Amino acid sequence: MKTLKIITLATLLLFASNAMQAQVSINVNLGVQPSWGPVGYSSVNYYYIPDVQAYYDVRATQFIYLNGGTWIRSGHLPYQYRNYDLNRGYKVVLNDYHGTRPYSQYKYHKQKYYKGYGKPQKSIGYRSDNNGNKGNDNRGNNGNKGHDNKGGDKGHGNKGHGKD
Repeated sequence: MKTLKIITLATLLLFASNAMQAQVSINVNLGVQPSWGPVGYSSVNYYYIPDVQAYYDVRATQFIYLNGGTWIRSGHLPYQYRNYDLNRGYKVVLNDYHGTRPYSQYKYHKQKYYKGYGKPQKSIGYRSDNNGNKGNDNRGNNGNKGHDNKGGDKGHGNKGHGKD
C-alpha cells in the first residue's frame, strides 16, 4: 500500500513538473517583435504607425485600425495600405501603455505623431535588396502621398523629429 502511494505521488509530481515546464515555454515564445520593428526594443506591447494611423499589437501579432468608426483587429493592414513598407515607415514605441486598447489615446497619438512624422528607424529585419545593396526594401511611397519629405523641419516645432 505504501509503495502504491509513493508511485502515485511520483506520477503526480512528474505530470505537474511537465505542465509547469510547458507553460514557461509558451510564455517565452509570446510577444516576439516583428522583423520591421525598430532596433533596440525587446519588450514592447504596442506600436503606433503614424503614416497609416494604426496600431500593432505585438503579443497578438495584429494591426488595430479604424474602419467605419469601429476599431478592427487584423493580421494585415487595411487594403489601401497594402503596399505600405513597414520597414521604412516610422514606428512609435508605446512602452508606457499596458492595457488592451491603445486606441483609447488615438486623438493624442494622431495629433502628436502626424502622417510623415519622424525618420525611418533601422528595423530588426534590416536586409539587403536583390542588387546586394544594404537597406530596407522600398515598396510604395511609405503612405506619404503628396508629402515632399525634403527640406528640413517645415516648422512643426519637432526639431530633429520633423520631416526630413
